[in-house]
Amino acid sequence: MNDGNFLWSLLIIFFMVIYFMLLFMILLDIFRDHKMSGWVKALWILALLFFHFITILIYVIFRGRGMAERQQENAIANQQAQAAYIQTMAGTNSAEQISSAKALLDAGTITQAEFDGLKEKALA
Repeated sequence: MNDGNFLWSLLIIFFMVIYFMLLFMILLDIFRDHKMSGWVKALWILALLFFHFITILIYVIFRGRGMAERQQENAIANQQAQAAYIQTMAGTNSAEQISSAKALLDAGTITQAEFDGLKEKALA
C-alpha cells in the first residue's frame, strides 16, 4: 500500500470514529432527556436512521447546549451517588467507629491497646 492510500484510509477511519461518537452521544442524550416525549424521541431516532449527517448537524445546532447541560447533570448525579456510596461503605462517622470499638473492648474481643489504636484511626 502506498502512502497516499494509507493517509486516505487513516482520514476515513478518523471521520468514521467521530461520526459514531456523535451518533452514540446523540442517542444517549435523546434517552436521557426526560422532557422530550416518546413520539419526539422516535422521530429523532427515525431521522438519525434515514438522514444521518443532516440530523446530527441539526441536533447539535439546536440541542447542543441542552445536551451539554444534561451530560453535566448526569455527571454530578453520578459523583454524588458515588460519594454517598463511599461514605456508607467506609463508615466515616468517627463516633460510630469509636462506639463499635468500645463495644468490642467491653466484650473482651480486643485489648485496650487495640482500642486506643482504633480510636486514633477514627479521630485521624
